[in-house]
Amino acid sequence: MAERTEAVELRAALVRLRRGSGLPVVFGGLVEAGRPLRIAELHGALTPALRGLAVSPGNGLGGKCVALARPCAVTDYPVARHITHEYDLPVSAEGLRSVIAVPVVVRRQVRGVLYGALRDALPLGERVFDAAVAAARDVEQALAVRDEVSRLVEPAAAPGPSWEEVRQAHGELRALAPRVADEELRARLLAVCGRLESAAGRPGPAEDVALTPRETDVLAAVASGATNAAAAQRLGLRPETVKGYLRSAMRKLGAHTRLEAVVAARRAGALP
Repeated sequence: MAERTEAVELRAALVRLRRGSGLPVVFGGLVEAGRPLRIAELHGALTPALRGLAVSPGNGLGGKCVALARPCAVTDYPVARHITHEYDLPVSAEGLRSVIAVPVVVRRQVRGVLYGALRDALPLGERVFDAAVAAARDVEQALAVRDEVSRLVEPAAAPGPSWEEVRQAHGELRALAPRVADEELRARLLAVCGRLESAAGRPGPAEDVALTPRETDVLAAVASGATNAAAAQRLGLRPETVKGYLRSAMRKLGAHTRLEAVVAARRAGALP
C-alpha cells in the first residue's frame, strides 16, 4: 500500500512538473531506507537508459542533490565541473544537457529527487526552478501525510498523545487531505480523521448539524488557533472563502463567535 501510494504521488508530481515548467523530460525516484536513490518514473524519455538507475549520495547531479539536501542544476551536464560523472553514459544516451534536480525532504531526511531536463545546453530559468520546487513540496506533503496516518493507525508502544496533540494532528490532516492525489490514501486519511472525531466518546455529528467537509476543515484550522488568513494558506483557499465557510458553519451550529462554533462542533462530534 505504502509503496503504491508513493509511486502515485511521485508520478502525479512529475506530470505537474512537466506541465508547469515546459520541460520535455522529467524523471525521479524515492530513497528507501539503507538504499540509494533509484530512478523509477520517467516522462518524455526516448530511451530506457535512465530507468532503474541507482544514484549514490554525492555522485552525479542527483547524488549531489541528495548529499546537500538542496536543489542543484547544470547547464551542460557532460562538461559540468562541479559534479562527478559516473552517470554520463545513460545521461548521454538520453541526450540530456541542462538538468535540474530537486530533493524531496521530509523531517530533514531526503526521501527522493525530482529531475527536469532539456536536450539543449540552455539556462534553466525561475519558472523551471519554481515548478520543480513546487512539485517536490507536493510529494513532501503526501509522504508526511502517509507517515502521520501510519503513526496514528498503528498501535503506539508509548503512552498516547494528549487531547491537544490529537486535535492539532486532526487539523493538520484535514488540511492536507485535499492535496493528496491518491484517492485511496485520501479516503484512508479522512477515515482516520473520522476516528479522531469519534474518539472523544461522542456518537458523531447530529443529524441537524450537517457540516460540509470544507466547513469542518475550516473549523479544524480555527480550533488549532489559526487566523482566517492562516487557515486560508493552510487549506489553499482565499481568506474571503474561509470567512464564508466559517459563517455558514456558525449558522448551522447556532454559534455567535468562532470559539462558540468550535465548542459546538466538538459537542456535536464534528471535531475531536
